[in-house]
Amino acid sequence: MTRVGERFEFATATRIVFGRGALEQAGSLAKSLGKRALIVGGRSAARNEALLDRLKEQKIESFAFSIVGEPTTDAVRQGVEAARSADCDFVIGFGGGSAIDAAKAIGALLTNPGDLFDYLEVVGRGQPLPHPAAPIMAVPTTAGTGAEVTRNAVLAAPEARVKASLRGPSLLPRVALIDPSLTDRLPPELTATTGLDALTQLIEPYVCNRSNPLTDGFCREGLQMVARSLQRAHAGGANEMARDDMACASLLGGLALANAGLGAVHGFAAPIGGAFPVPHGAVCAALLAPVMECNVSALRERAPKSEPIARYQAIAALLTGQPGASIEDGLAWIRELCVALGIRGLRTFGLTTDAIPDLVEKAGRASSMKANPIALTQRELSDALGRAL
Repeated sequence: MTRVGERFEFATATRIVFGRGALEQAGSLAKSLGKRALIVGGRSAARNEALLDRLKEQKIESFAFSIVGEPTTDAVRQGVEAARSADCDFVIGFGGGSAIDAAKAIGALLTNPGDLFDYLEVVGRGQPLPHPAAPIMAVPTTAGTGAEVTRNAVLAAPEARVKASLRGPSLLPRVALIDPSLTDRLPPELTATTGLDALTQLIEPYVCNRSNPLTDGFCREGLQMVARSLQRAHAGGANEMARDDMACASLLGGLALANAGLGAVHGFAAPIGGAFPVPHGAVCAALLAPVMECNVSALRERAPKSEPIARYQAIAALLTGQPGASIEDGLAWIRELCVALGIRGLRTFGLTTDAIPDLVEKAGRASSMKANPIALTQRELSDALGRAL
């Protein structure tokens, strides 16, 4: 529902192409972006072959650049050097969120002067990009981040032990090409953590303080897709219907977060991911239920008649398939899902209670925290993080 005097805007990739087999269109879609592409991918260059074939058909030259693990500031600088040395005029991100975020950052720096830290938030100067980024095509091979339709790139800055965003409207890809068949061979653990990232990115925009009618629709549809398909994708490998659902849910979550906001789960994600060797999806998976419990408790105590309370109940109904489900039913559903998917606590990645105060202090300054449905105290944040260990 709309609120009195509500205002919002919506921006996304110039063109979104979704469907099983859509990779066949990659060459013709890339042809309008340039003649020499830097392909930013993961560890395995062999995975690029189908994409390379499509580019060759259109006489597009390509040059590979690999991102191993989470994208770092140094890796992005190296990617920019590689793109300039090869005289690339556009960038393709082909992989998970790490590859796509790196591609977006490389595209931005390819056309803008100065150093990455001139533009990076939190640990840099946070200046706006003076020139549009080079054209970017995003082709996800996981189902979780929605990075193909977001306007920021999350990068690890090891020297500061934190993750920070490079942000700007021109980081939105010119083409987002989502072919669910590229996710068919995702291993179960990656299916689980990326899938719970997608779930988080549908829940947080729906309850956040910047939600709007457009993003609400994306969230409701995506929540139903995750509810019926995440466990099936995890258990069934190349279950095409489940994989299609999860790829679409990830896209819808990306559209929602880019145009509404997130919350405390993602507020924690940047400092945790910067300080410990834990993948982003694993952070979200471990924190989702504890943060929801914390938010609901705080809302009931300080804003019992607020709209987010009703929204948490709506989420419960969508996830359980029961119109009369309570918030507690929804929380139980998420906790049971995490057990079924084998989600590990953050302690397995090296986090201890000693790290909580510093992480809570850093999370409190994160941009995502500003959209949380209610301002949480340090004690509440500490409790949520403690339960995620």
